Amino acid sequence: MKSVCDILLKIGAVSLSPNEPYTWASGIKSPIYCDNRLILSYPEERKIIEEGLADLVEKHFPDAEGILGTATAGIPHASYVSWILNKPSGFIRGKAKDHGKNKRIEGALKKGEKVVVVEDLFSTGGSSIDAAKACEAEGLEVVGIVSIFSYDLKVAEDNFKASGFQHVSLANFPELADVAVEQGKLTADERDRLNTWRQDPYDSSWIH
Repeated sequence: MKSVCDILLKIGAVSLSPNEPYTWASGIKSPIYCDNRLILSYPEERKIIEEGLADLVEKHFPDAEGILGTATAGIPHASYVSWILNKPSGFIRGKAKDHGKNKRIEGALKKGEKVVVVEDLFSTGGSSIDAAKACEAEGLEVVGIVSIFSYDLKVAEDNFKASGFQHVSLANFPELADVAVEQGKLTADERDRLNTWRQDPYDSSWIH
């Protein structure tokens, strides 16, 4: 959605640096950095985004019975979405607790219930898929995964396809790059180079 891209650029949740790339923890050189935690500090923009996520769930996964956020960035958004849709909520830990009941899934959802997993961001898709598999391991049926933004990397699409999990995002990198060109934050040539990066983020030949 163009309106979401406008918001992410406006509040600085997305930063673009085509000539001095960021380095991800994985070692990938990236022309973009996304910090959707900033959305929580902007009430008007937050409302638009949370309602957009709720609409995604209703449109693509209407049979969802519960909403689960990924720890930690997905938790507040799952809470907002579940409140809008009046559905139970909970969250998925990065790993099971090593004490108490050793739970990884928190919430009162029951085995067999259909759930949507909420992420703030799709990069390679690995953590989202891992969270969804953790839900399945607890007997939940994951009908889909939603996120605010996706880098739209080919590797992510390949991973989601292999996993079988349906996924959808409010906004993605190609849309945002077009908006950035309109706003003068990227040149058309830079946009084209960055779209090359999406095809293989491990290939840094786009940098010059």
